[in-house]
Amino acid sequence: MASNPMQWCCVVGVKHDGTPKGQLKKIGDKNGSTQNAVLIMTDVIGMDFPNVQLIADQFATNGYFTVIPDVFNGNECPFPTPESFDLQEYFKTKIPGVPQVDPMYESVIKHLREELGVKRLGGVGHCFGGKYVCAYRIDFYFYRNVSFFKRYKCYQTREQSLTVCAETDFIFSTEKRCETEDILKEHTVPYQVFLYSDVEHGFGVKGDLSHAKARFAKEQAFMQAVHWFDEYVKKR
Repeated sequence: MASNPMQWCCVVGVKHDGTPKGQLKKIGDKNGSTQNAVLIMTDVIGMDFPNVQLIADQFATNGYFTVIPDVFNGNECPFPTPESFDLQEYFKTKIPGVPQVDPMYESVIKHLREELGVKRLGGVGHCFGGKYVCAYRIDFYFYRNVSFFKRYKCYQTREQSLTVCAETDFIFSTEKRCETEDILKEHTVPYQVFLYSDVEHGFGVKGDLSHAKARFAKEQAFMQAVHWFDEYVKKR
């Protein structure tokens, strides 16, 4: 997928109400397993953000063993992000790159498959995590906002994709979205692209749920992901 560099819209938003119910585990800990699983690759706010933990709870409620890896190791972006925060300096000095992140996700996927018995694995990529969700041979993908198809050439494989987009998005702009669609057309795997009006980049995780349109878009996008995984993960 084509995309512009990360900007301020990647770290602003609204914290959602609710108490996450998941557990924090280190790779190597024994835990229950399931054949159907979802791997959530987060934005730069990381795995401790309650919003993404609540999303994981929702996937679990729908029958998916759900995991959110910690790839930032204490270097996640603070939230709420103060206006004085030097975002560009953070991107240059703190945010992990491919050499650091790839081995972490590879280790998690190996653990899921070999230790926990996961047979079918779907991936969810939010913003920063979007570029990684297409890098691995996860069975089926669900994209949210940003990924990099050209870099990883993931659509030379058999993986399906669902892309959910915001009308106002300086990262995944209209131009980049159209470029992405042209890339997808070159391949034979199933894909879908959805565009929601009146929402901004990150609406799937950090949207203001007190606004009816933002709440509808967030909830609808999540249910699209569930239906997508039900079709292409559970039924496989």
